[in-house]
Amino acid sequence: MSEFVFSRLQYDSGDWDKVDPRMPSNLLDSLVAYTTLPVSPQEVVVPLGSTDVFDAAFCYLSGRRLVQFSERERVNFERYVRRGGFVFVDDCNHDVDGLFAKSFEAQMAAVFGPESLVKIPNDHALYRAFFRFEGPPTTSFELNGWGDDLVHDYLKAIEVDGRIGVLYSNKDYGCEWDYDLRNKRFLAEDNTKFGVNIVAYALGL
Repeated sequence: MSEFVFSRLQYDSGDWDKVDPRMPSNLLDSLVAYTTLPVSPQEVVVPLGSTDVFDAAFCYLSGRRLVQFSERERVNFERYVRRGGFVFVDDCNHDVDGLFAKSFEAQMAAVFGPESLVKIPNDHALYRAFFRFEGPPTTSFELNGWGDDLVHDYLKAIEVDGRIGVLYSNKDYGCEWDYDLRNKRFLAEDNTKFGVNIVAYALGL
């Protein structure tokens, strides 16, 4: 089995490079701890406008500001997803009325159709892909009143041929998992376990 590479998507608009820089290290640490998956030790930044995106098995896209794909980015995003790629998209504002959420959802409607991004049920295979969850775990940012001051009890997705191609979260998992790796041992429960599920589902483990 080839090494798992955490690929962060670079897009021309927004602030893709200003969010959760330490999150990938914590997720990669969990993949090493809980699975037998060979793991590349550092994230790789992949321009969405480049054909390099088609070599990625798993992509991550996040931000707080405007998402407005260029024509090349739009074409590549659609082709990547329709060809079986997986993109985990996380709103760092966890605000359904925020600029990131509104602009990203508008992009998905334009690319895949207005009804393509839908809530997934809490008994979806994603929630038992490795660890078992009763739905999407709550983040501390939801509980402390940041963003829209709501706990989102769902995730959304775009499915292609019965499989999730785009997993979309307003819960701000990126910032939830963005801390110094040395502090991970102090957690009562490793909060990146759900990230292991996301990767396991994406790769069909």
